[in-house]
This record gives sequence, structure tokens and C-alpha cells, in this order.
Amino acid sequence: MQSQESPSELLSSEPILRVEGVAKSFPKRQSGGKEEIIKVLEDVNFELKGGSFTSIIGPSGCGKTTLLRIVDGLLKPDAGRVIFNGEVVTTPPTRMGFVFQQFGLLPWRSVLKNVEFGLELRGTDPEERKEIAQKYIDIVGLRGYENNYVHEISAGMQQRVGLARALSIDPDVLLMDEPFASIDMQTREILQRQLLQIVKASVPKTTLFVTHNVDEAVYLSDEILLLGTHPAKVREVVKVELPPKRWTYDLRSQQEYTRLRQKIWKFLEKEIMERGGFGSFDPQEP
Repeated sequence: MQSQESPSELLSSEPILRVEGVAKSFPKRQSGGKEEIIKVLEDVNFELKGGSFTSIIGPSGCGKTTLLRIVDGLLKPDAGRVIFNGEVVTTPPTRMGFVFQQFGLLPWRSVLKNVEFGLELRGTDPEERKEIAQKYIDIVGLRGYENNYVHEISAGMQQRVGLARALSIDPDVLLMDEPFASIDMQTREILQRQLLQIVKASVPKTTLFVTHNVDEAVYLSDEILLLGTHPAKVREVVKVELPPKRWTYDLRSQQEYTRLRQKIWKFLEKEIMERGGFGSFDPQEP
């Protein structure tokens, strides 16, 4: 029988990261060369508790990637602030790890050398960084592929290399921007299960995860931020009160899973159809 302990009871009571009143606009060139300022984000507020897994979901182009890059300090907000470990984020913090949709691996480096890359930038001793990199290669299940190059391994394995690289710097917060979007469905479901095992058990991490996929958001998350459009803001925070250790049972057969999936899809459908989600604009998203 599964434990009925609520996932929220397993989280830290203090937020590790707070997003306060964040706004962001971009110029958009119109026909005739005129520029129009498009407000992508407005008054975005949320917080992450230590140990939580939080997903951001919203219509395509609504500003999810822009928001993630502001959280990481890669973009400066026009208004508001991000507070991480008690300090305002102005540049990419050393205690954040980022996993990209397009993997971001260096093709001229082996799996081991790709995982070592972040440690190398931090000046870690060569022997120590090799030892750390090997630890995370083992955790993501790639032992035996250390000397392979990127083109010699599958897309799913490449994404696990990206995850190992992000984890190797021992981040307090792990940011993930649609990391499974370009992977086939069967591999995607396996990677979802493995990701939960890693960030909830093997190497516990506070995780902020951007996705377009409703099933993925419900399966992975402790809470889901529903991002609206024109401009984007957090319309609702959905708590996912399902038993922990979700990789050990058939979560998708549970009635609560179905209820949450329907709730989120209805929100997305309304945003797209009533608020004009097809015309939204996020220059950070492909």
C-alpha cells in the first residue's frame, strides 16, 4: 500500500527562491519597419520551497522560456526581481543548474568531458572533477559511455548527459527548459521516471521545469504554475497532492491524476481560444 503522506509535507517551509512582480517587454517589428512594444510578462509572482518540483505550463509562446531565463539571470526584468538564497539575482548564480531543450552539449568532447565542463569553468582540480563527473554519469545510468562522443549516443542519452552536467555542480535549484520535447514518447516517459528518482531520491534538488505537456506536468510536479497570456502572469498555482515515490506505482491510473489533467487542459483551452494564445509572442521560445 502506498504511503498517503502528502508531498507538501516533505518540502522545506522556507522558500529558496522568490519571483516578485516580474515584468518583461520586447520590441516586435511590424510591416513597414515600425516597432511595437509587446509586453510578454507582467506582475509574475511565485516561490519555490526547498525540495519542491514545480512545473510552468501555458500556451505556446506565452513567455515560459523568457521567465526561466530571468530566473537564471540570463535576462534582466523590466520590473520586479528574483531572490535566490536571500540575494537578488542579477547574473547567473553559481548555485543554479540549467538543462536545455536542445541539450547544449559540445560535440568535440566525450560524455565524461561534457559532464566535467561546468566544474572545469569553476576551476575544480582535474582529478576531483573527473571523480565528480563519474559519480553523476553513474547516477543517470551512463556508465560505460564515458568515452563516447555526442553523435555516438541516442537523443535520450544525450539529455541524460546534460542532466549529469547540470547536477555535477551541485546546484541548489535545477532549471529545466522542456528537456524532453525533442525525444520520442516512449523514451520521454522513461526519462520522466528516471528524473523523479534522481531529484526526489538519489540527489534531491529543488526543480523548476518548463513544459507544454500536461501529462508530464502532472506526473512530475508537486505544484504547477498556470501561466496565462497577453501578457503572461501566474493565473493559478495547482497543488498536486499525489503520493510520493511516483516512479514506484502507476500514477496515471489514479482518479486524482485524471482530475488534475482535465483541470489544466481546460485552463489551457480557455487561454488559447478566449485570450488569443495563438497570437502570443515570446522571442526566447523557438
